Amino acid sequence: MRGCERDRDRGFVTAEAAMALPVLVLVVTALVWGLLVVLAQIQCVDAARAGARAAARQDPDGAVTEVAREAAPHGASVSVARKGGEVRVVVVADPPGMGVLPFRLREEAVAEAEETVGAEPAQGARAAGGAKP
Repeated sequence: MRGCERDRDRGFVTAEAAMALPVLVLVVTALVWGLLVVLAQIQCVDAARAGARAAARQDPDGAVTEVAREAAPHGASVSVARKGGEVRVVVVADPPGMGVLPFRLREEAVAEAEETVGAEPAQGARAAGGAKP
């Protein structure tokens, strides 16, 4: 009786493994891909911050774009905007993969522009600081 039961169960482990293995591979692939998307988003954050720091130092827009592109994911676009005393750097990149996702990674950093060496102080600073040096 026992031998008959064993013959009936033969192959179940193989069938279960054949069903579970593709699911396991799919889950691991999705986890690795998700990690790559998160890493690309972090690169966008770093690139936007580096560009904003360079723009705040009054670097030319070309140099700011170059600094941001060096830190950004491959193929990212960088834009620099200056308005008043504020600089804004936006980094936009496609997520890693084959373009399957319907969104893009976007990060923005804003910094206040620093005064350049030798520049005239602002009107309020002169009045608050006293006599002109």
